[in-house]
Amino acid sequence: MKKSFDNSTSVISILSRSSLWKGEIHAGSEALRIEGGLEGVVYSEGEVTVAATGVVKGTIHAKHLIVTGYVEGIFRISECLEIHGTGCLEGEAEVGSLVVDEGGTLQGTCVRRGYTKPQGLQSQADKAQKK
Repeated sequence: MKKSFDNSTSVISILSRSSLWKGEIHAGSEALRIEGGLEGVVYSEGEVTVAATGVVKGTIHAKHLIVTGYVEGIFRISECLEIHGTGCLEGEAEVGSLVVDEGGTLQGTCVRRGYTKPQGLQSQADKAQKK
């Protein structure tokens, strides 16, 4: 049986281990896998994966970011940021949700989009500060 090409299937773009990209990448909704180096900005409406051999220095705007390599910079992730056991993120992250596996490193600041402190905790924190 011959398989037909399905246009709805997401195509994965890859920056290979030996490549170094400098500048901007606009990935659209396609998945992007980075195995080499990137210095610049990534704009993605889909998933971005930084492989164990990948190194990114710059900014990533994406729906979902998976880090098993090294990333440094500013990260705006609308849904989930995953840092796996070999992954390291240094910098500033704004996320919908966060998953850090044992061994994974988050060095810097991480805030949850739209987070507001619950009222009960707000008043307790204020009381503690006044003491």
